[in-house]
Amino acid sequence: MNIKKIFSTIHQISKKEKVDVHAVGGYVRDLLLGTKNKADIDFVVVGSGLEFAKKFAENWDEEGTLIEFPDFDTARFVFTRTMDLKVEEPEKNFDENQIKKEKLFEIEFAGARTEKYESNSRKPQVVSTDLQTDLSRRDFTVNAMARKVGATGLSKKIEDYFDGQKDLEKKIIRNPLNPDITFSEDPLRMLRAARFASQLNFEIDKKTYQAIKTNKERLKIISAERIQEEFFKLLSTPKPSIGLWILYETGLLQEFLPEVCDLWGVDEVYGHTHKNNLEHTFKVVDNLAERSDKKLLRYAALMHDIGKPGTKQFVPKRGWAFDMHEHLGRKIVRDISKRLRMSKQDTEYVAKLVRWHQQPIALMDEGITDSPVRRLVVNLQDDLVDLLTLCRSDITTGNPKKLEKRLKNYDILESRIAEVLEKDKLRAFNSPVRGEEIMELCNLKPGPTVGRIKKALEDAILDGEVQNDYEKVKEYFFTIKDEYMQSVQEWEKN
Repeated sequence: MNIKKIFSTIHQISKKEKVDVHAVGGYVRDLLLGTKNKADIDFVVVGSGLEFAKKFAENWDEEGTLIEFPDFDTARFVFTRTMDLKVEEPEKNFDENQIKKEKLFEIEFAGARTEKYESNSRKPQVVSTDLQTDLSRRDFTVNAMARKVGATGLSKKIEDYFDGQKDLEKKIIRNPLNPDITFSEDPLRMLRAARFASQLNFEIDKKTYQAIKTNKERLKIISAERIQEEFFKLLSTPKPSIGLWILYETGLLQEFLPEVCDLWGVDEVYGHTHKNNLEHTFKVVDNLAERSDKKLLRYAALMHDIGKPGTKQFVPKRGWAFDMHEHLGRKIVRDISKRLRMSKQDTEYVAKLVRWHQQPIALMDEGITDSPVRRLVVNLQDDLVDLLTLCRSDITTGNPKKLEKRLKNYDILESRIAEVLEKDKLRAFNSPVRGEEIMELCNLKPGPTVGRIKKALEDAILDGEVQNDYEKVKEYFFTIKDEYMQSVQEWEKN
């Protein structure tokens, strides 16, 4: 997008309407930091934000959509472009209006305002005000600076009433006003403090930090969807553990993810100790952040050992054990996901990775035979690469030789997986003898027996008893058919 054209259009309208418009927030902050600007830009209009946005939409001669929020005197303009679907022969019911639009980025216009909150709600009463008062209600001083939109772009003069530039130099996250009032009115800003500390690698000001501890229980008035959204932004930062430790040490994490907090601690029996699973988990998240930008995969890293507190036991001659923690972990992931209002698809993705994250290690212990490799491939399917990325990140040893050896084991495992995929054609695994054919050959109606026979055929393929070939599997089918038919006949008699 042509940012200069956007600024020029805004300036022309502001001049005609005789209102000042300022870029604010993260865009201004990132310019001062010299980092890559995020795509979205927020503007404050010293007047009506909604009416100015409508004028911008009327004057903008390229693709875009205006989304209005009249209760907050705010509107968002989303810049888009039409995707080239290359529809050579459209179907009869083809609707041109349903052609997919790709979002490029967005800008938001808000009238300069102040907000008053009720004690039991995050929905404010909005009142028009001047620029300084508007900036005072911003979350942190580094986001409370403004630059006026002029004829050639943004003015060099920075409106900085709360020493945001000094805090940028000191690398400090601090509230413009009393942090207790700020966090009490809008508790989501406590999560944002941790996120910005993680994103910018800044420290949180002492008063601001203490205010998070004091007001942490106020997070209860925030919807699960908003908490999930902000928390995943934290997980998307370069080093998530910075923010995660802030959440844990202030007690804020306990308010929405107590199961993660339960990972903390080291027990000792007869001189035997285990590692601190919370420290380990945060290291795994950081390791994964270096390998992947997928926020859901980073969340899976946070969840991967979530079942350990509930399975921890000291076993004589073995030491500390967490047997079957991956199975309990899968259940806990589903419970947490329901609480955070995550989608079913996202929930099952994370639950699957947690359930199977121990399996690659077991394969190495077993010498990596074909059968368990086949089962891993079939059960993980398209998520296998993500699982192996998680497993590599799960290595947190500080010993360089051990690290190199364990990572090399995964290289060997990946080669083995590639061999099995090529040899057994497992990418779209299913028994070559399908359910319809089983019903015909056995004279059966749809039911559990058909499913059991089909599973037996698939297990035989996975266990290496028969090749993944139609004729070979059909031949094997006739060797087991009578056994299953006999059980059906016995059931019918009874």
